[in-house]
Amino acid sequence: MSRIGKAPITIPAGVEILAEGNYVKVKGKRGELSQEMVDSVSLHIENNEITFTRKSDAPGDRSKHGLYRALVQNMITGVSEGFKKEMEIIGVGYRANAVGQQLELSLGFSHAIILEIPSEVKVSANTEKGKAPVVTLESHDKQLLGQVAAKIRSLRKPEPYKGKGIRFVGEEIRRKAGKSAGKK
Repeated sequence: MSRIGKAPITIPAGVEILAEGNYVKVKGKRGELSQEMVDSVSLHIENNEITFTRKSDAPGDRSKHGLYRALVQNMITGVSEGFKKEMEIIGVGYRANAVGQQLELSLGFSHAIILEIPSEVKVSANTEKGKAPVVTLESHDKQLLGQVAAKIRSLRKPEPYKGKGIRFVGEEIRRKAGKSAGKK
């Protein structure tokens, strides 16, 4: 049995869950999310707890057992508490500016990059003197938040020699020695 799949989920106060057919809808103070489930995994709500069962022990069903439990857990956490990602932009002259749902980035290219952020994601940019600009993304949808953060990071990935680029706060970048370190 899947260790993740067999763990029950407790429903926090203020979260409403509707399971109709293969669809699960979760509603909370931060928003509403829905997810389609496969037929091989079923969901049971009783006594303010959600449990998941699978129809067979086939490898595909076993993998989906834990997957859908994790997806529903992320939906519940998202609508009750929300998710947050912080990214720092490291490099001389690299800047970030957020106006409404647009994020303007200067990343050393000949032009500024303007990204249109989805309405479900709240974006803010903080620039302090002497520190790298920090872009903060907040949303109730973990999948969308990760997708937007990955798109922003892909514009200028951190490089291993000087460490310039866009990275998540707290992310460790493996640094390489340059040419001069190899000579002796």
